[in-house]
Amino acid sequence: MRARDGGPALATLTIGVAAELDPTAVVCASRRPGEPWFSFEKPAHGRAAIAGLGEASRLQASGGRRFERVASAWRALAAAAVVGTGSERDERGPLAVGGFSFAPDGGASPQWEGFEPASLIVPELVLERRVRGDSAEVRMTLALPACPDDDLDDLLARAEARLAELRAPPLPLLDPAPTGRFVVSSALPPEHYESAVARAAELIGRGQLEKIVLAREVHVHAPSAYDPAAVIGVLREQFPSCFVFCVGRADAALLAASPELLIRREGHRVSTVALAGSTRRSADPAVDAHLGEQLLRDPSYREEHAIVARRIERTL
Repeated sequence: MRARDGGPALATLTIGVAAELDPTAVVCASRRPGEPWFSFEKPAHGRAAIAGLGEASRLQASGGRRFERVASAWRALAAAAVVGTGSERDERGPLAVGGFSFAPDGGASPQWEGFEPASLIVPELVLERRVRGDSAEVRMTLALPACPDDDLDDLLARAEARLAELRAPPLPLLDPAPTGRFVVSSALPPEHYESAVARAAELIGRGQLEKIVLAREVHVHAPSAYDPAAVIGVLREQFPSCFVFCVGRADAALLAASPELLIRREGHRVSTVALAGSTRRSADPAVDAHLGEQLLRDPSYREEHAIVARRIERTL
């Protein structure tokens, strides 16, 4: 197997693996120091998950045309890939994962170092759990850069070296009561947020705004370093209906449990979630249903939801 047209390309191989494997746990336990890694899953949806290790290729850009430039580079990379499969049903090429900033040039603060304004990474190894009815299956995709002088034995040796490092212990537990004290501080004085709230209320009163979401940046300094794997375990246990994800870059990790789906595209169909208004949940199904009915009938929540829905329709 050689790279096409004499230039570097990606060689990929996809195989089925044991269905009981936990993609997130494998990646957390097997990541090399400093290498990029990620995990993305929806625990309540049959534990559907995708997780990756390493970097076979990286595409990045900044500025107003960052989406266009990264998309063009990805199409060229995917078209030149050499695809191998363990079976016909595993036929697939390389997978890229990444993220984009809201601002054309991304965040400039130290916390965002290593997170480019537009970035797509093809991991060396991807584990994906797909849910089909009442059963689930896990597939693994290996992607390696193939140079003109590489042959099949070279690629297989590199793949075997990566596979030999894989481990599958459970996610570590989070210490519920670490020794030492936490220090919490605001990035800006409290007065800054209070004035923003007052200004927002004024603009809404004038009819210049319908809805605005304000946020405060808070820094929490823990007495000791956290293991991202332990935090992931807590997030997916506490928020099973959310999208739970972690993106690792060098020594930093971005973690979240988000209930919102920004956009999903399946062929020519695009879907999203208009989520506005929330209330508490109950373990009692009858109480839970009552709380949901109250939410549906509340005029304030219905108005807020309508604002969000109209905005999504205009954007699409």
